[in-house]
Amino acid sequence: MKSIYLAGPLFSKAELLFNLDLRQFLTDNGYKVFLPQLECADKTTEEIYTICRDGIEAADVVVAIMDGADADSGTCWECGYATGKNIPVIGLRTDIRMSGDTNGFNAMLYYSAKAVIEEPEQYKEKLLDTLKSF
Repeated sequence: MKSIYLAGPLFSKAELLFNLDLRQFLTDNGYKVFLPQLECADKTTEEIYTICRDGIEAADVVVAIMDGADADSGTCWECGYATGKNIPVIGLRTDIRMSGDTNGFNAMLYYSAKAVIEEPEQYKEKLLDTLKSF
């Protein structure tokens, strides 16, 4: 069973629900998913850092949600840390707004990802297909 670290913003109700829905979809399709909003509930910021760092290190792949006008700063750090540890990152963007300098992404995030999914309507199916190659 592949282990996924699901990185993404988790500050609005919509973000929290999106993350939970994607986690459930991936779990239903046979993946073990580390989701910081569940793993770090009621923890101190220092505990959150340690738990998330360890979660990335234990993952086979990081799936990073890159929606918004600019990617979430914590998600950016998680992607950089994973890349530094040679853990592949899949960038996922369902946001149709164009921002950043490369197809709606920051170039550093776009080019460090092993795969990028930019299909708002079919992102779940595309993600499953992409995960099969890791």
